[in-house]
Amino acid sequence: MVGTGNTHTHTTHPVIVVGSGPTGLLLAGDLAVAGVPVTVLEKRRHQVNNLSRAFAVHARTLEQLDARGLADDLEAVGTPLGALQLVGGLTVRLDTLPSRFNHVLVTPQYEVEGVLERWAVRAGVEFRYETEVTGLAQDADGVTVETRGPGGATERLRARYVVGADGMRSVVRRAVGLPFPGRSVIRSVVLADVRLTEQPAELLTGNAVGGAFAFLASFGDGYHRVIGWRHDRDVADSEPVGLDELRSTVRLVFGTDYGMHDVRWMSRFHSDERQAPAYRVGRVLLAGDAAHVHTPAGGQGMNTGLQDAANLGWKLAAVLRGHADDALLDSYQAERHPVGKAVLRSSGGIIRLAMAKHRLTLEAGAALTRCVSAVAPARRAAVGELTGIGFRYPAPRGAHRLTGRRVPDVALSTGRLHEALRGGRFVLVTPRGSQGCQGLDAHKDRLAVASWVSGRSTALLVRPDGYTAWASDTADPREIEAAVTAHLGRTAPSPEGAVA
Repeated sequence: MVGTGNTHTHTTHPVIVVGSGPTGLLLAGDLAVAGVPVTVLEKRRHQVNNLSRAFAVHARTLEQLDARGLADDLEAVGTPLGALQLVGGLTVRLDTLPSRFNHVLVTPQYEVEGVLERWAVRAGVEFRYETEVTGLAQDADGVTVETRGPGGATERLRARYVVGADGMRSVVRRAVGLPFPGRSVIRSVVLADVRLTEQPAELLTGNAVGGAFAFLASFGDGYHRVIGWRHDRDVADSEPVGLDELRSTVRLVFGTDYGMHDVRWMSRFHSDERQAPAYRVGRVLLAGDAAHVHTPAGGQGMNTGLQDAANLGWKLAAVLRGHADDALLDSYQAERHPVGKAVLRSSGGIIRLAMAKHRLTLEAGAALTRCVSAVAPARRAAVGELTGIGFRYPAPRGAHRLTGRRVPDVALSTGRLHEALRGGRFVLVTPRGSQGCQGLDAHKDRLAVASWVSGRSTALLVRPDGYTAWASDTADPREIEAAVTAHLGRTAPSPEGAVA
């Protein structure tokens, strides 16, 4: 990697995040809140993009936003929906979810980005828009990033770590030589924002017939996002698309085109299933669509990326502030790569059912739908994976049964768990009336301590991302102190690990 003669070099960036979509914003905000200076590079101009594809925020993402004090702001601009209608007549009820957010929130991606960006700015994140990454190289001490900014000015930036959150065509992923294996699952999907003369009965409306499917979602501003596909219209993305084509697809699926008019945007796209084999290469990490892309079925793409960021942020902060060794970052791959693979599988299954046109495939899909609808364990598993609340992380052999599991927003002596997690802290939950533990004051800047409001006897150490780090049924003070020390690490930064 060679810079030009007028390239300037700076070396004061603990973390550079490439990409200011939802994943990059949440990650950067978490780092800044934890006291780690972070710079976000974004090649686009700073503007609201109201043409984004995502429009569903699932329960686990809302829980993560709540742990940052942001969920209520987003709920105020979105519309909660207590059930999702998927292909094949499958209706997934969400109102029985064991979550404060027992719904999917219908709101466009730009609203999510707006909430996250305002929070990140308040936390002190530095943004550099119209700044494109043109090259990257790493060594034992850090990463050098070549950039081209407004007017073509080049600059060489230096960082301890770089995170690529720059989408499926990630420059960062290519720069470290990672492949992106997979394939295009479906081509020639038509996407449009239109007004409707006739309003659908549901806020989210989807259906599939033999060899065609369509989906409608209200933005709440008079426009609807409409997605349509039919097997006999398999053309290149560059092929012109018109409203008549979309109308005919929607009529085929629903029996009506709902009186579509006033198109403000229309496009044709293809959908890939791909996943990088590694989310970490040395000091470079990947998150969101840079690491994995899925079909839009189930609305899991943006949500999965946000969960990546929630998992990675507190780990990077612990390493950079000198509380943990660099090896902690390896757990990001171990925990999030299987989740990305599972989402590829589930979203791919949904889209293949929607595309099905052969009798045997349709019959198999109908049987699966009946199973998920009628069998409680299958229904809970499907809902848990779709909403994100059912995923758990690997636990060491012999660990307590709760280790690696998501912790609901339980009531504590100090308030709700999500409130206690704010600021990127661990939370230690002990039984009521339990003996206090000596030595916890050394961690007070990163540890909140509370007791159960209920009569539970379990001691629980909750990670900043809301998953159980450690649990015990005995609540022995010495055992608790040892667990806190093991998971929160050093109380004072080492010379090598401290953020400058």
